[in-house]
Amino acid sequence: MYAVIGAGPMGLATARVLQKHGLPFTGFELHAGVGGLWDIANPQSTVYESAHLISSKRMTEFAEFPMRPEVAAYPRHDELKRYFVEFAEHFGLVRHYEFSTKVMRAVRVADGGWDVTTEHAGTTRTRRFAGVLIATGTLHHPFQPPLPGSFSGSVMDSAQYKSPEQLRGQRVLVVGCGNSGADIAVDAVRSAASVDISLRRGYWFLPKFLKGRPIDTLGGLIKLPRPLKQRIDGLMVRMVVGKPSDYGLPDPDYRLYESHPVMNSLVLHHLAHGDITPRKDIAQVTGSRVTFADGTSAEYDTILQATGYALHYPFIDRASLNWAADAAAPALYLNVMHPSDDTLFLMGMVEASGLGWQGRYEQAELVALYLKRLAERHPAALALQAEKRERFARRIDGGFKYLKLDRMAYYVHKDSYLKALRRHTRALLR
Repeated sequence: MYAVIGAGPMGLATARVLQKHGLPFTGFELHAGVGGLWDIANPQSTVYESAHLISSKRMTEFAEFPMRPEVAAYPRHDELKRYFVEFAEHFGLVRHYEFSTKVMRAVRVADGGWDVTTEHAGTTRTRRFAGVLIATGTLHHPFQPPLPGSFSGSVMDSAQYKSPEQLRGQRVLVVGCGNSGADIAVDAVRSAASVDISLRRGYWFLPKFLKGRPIDTLGGLIKLPRPLKQRIDGLMVRMVVGKPSDYGLPDPDYRLYESHPVMNSLVLHHLAHGDITPRKDIAQVTGSRVTFADGTSAEYDTILQATGYALHYPFIDRASLNWAADAAAPALYLNVMHPSDDTLFLMGMVEASGLGWQGRYEQAELVALYLKRLAERHPAALALQAEKRERFARRIDGGFKYLKLDRMAYYVHKDSYLKALRRHTRALLR
């Protein structure tokens, strides 16, 4: 029996492939139902009322369970919650889960298994499992760096933001311009007295649609060499939306695809119309006044930090995950397999442009097949066991020079990553 922790997209994908391959499991979910962060009623959810997918539905959905035709190209959070409920019901996954159950501790024991301690309705229980598959996601623990000084107003993180009503009538400074920061800045225009956005570095901004189609569905038929693709796609983006400096923002000092792009051209629209004021990095905060790196300053009522998320698995020791104290992420083969432990898997600790939930499903399928075939001493499983011990530190970046940021520590090149997954999967299926 295996323990699956989490019932969001990755947890459900993991549960489905274990079920499909006849591997028994029990799932644990802190919330009362499935959906993970896409259930805005979930206290652990970090989505907000206006949140939509930043990849299109056809590039994101599970292949064996497509989204309904009437669902929008970029669905809103409530449509996605419905999708995961339908997915879980269709495959009969709910009966395998214990909901409103917190995993308190997962500890490796001498016999090779795991003792998993859970708490439900005030009752604590410890059970023994053959293995643990952690699928709690990567976007639920905010990274909130300290401000340089003392702010007299309200400081909030993007994870606390749900509605523009929270910012009504306020002078708002959004710090950071990833996808959440851009969304929230656009949202705030509707209700705030003023909206400024502070950037430390440049970003690539992509529109969601091009020629009436989701931008991530275009191209790909002709495989271009990496440098040529970066150059051509970069020129196309500049032709369609211009340079960030055209809107008062810093230009990226790196090529397209070397960091996660911002799928939001509305923020550029509002910058161009004066609804949002661009600001440099914060240099000093004193009372309600914020001074920026270029010497300008302004007063604010609220600072909203959209500064990303940190990996967080509080119920298990970092050492068990092969996670060095000074590293932003555990060192795992294919971002999922421990180099020497065949009973512990960190599901979904992977990010890539265009990978979608189907790519994560394929990751889960490899894990399920590995567990099944390893028990049979299948040659391909034994070969994979040896390879992951030797090559766990190899990064599947496809030759891209990803920025040295914490959030990019587990970023991969989609095509290279899927090729590696499928190579092992084919071998395990023979």
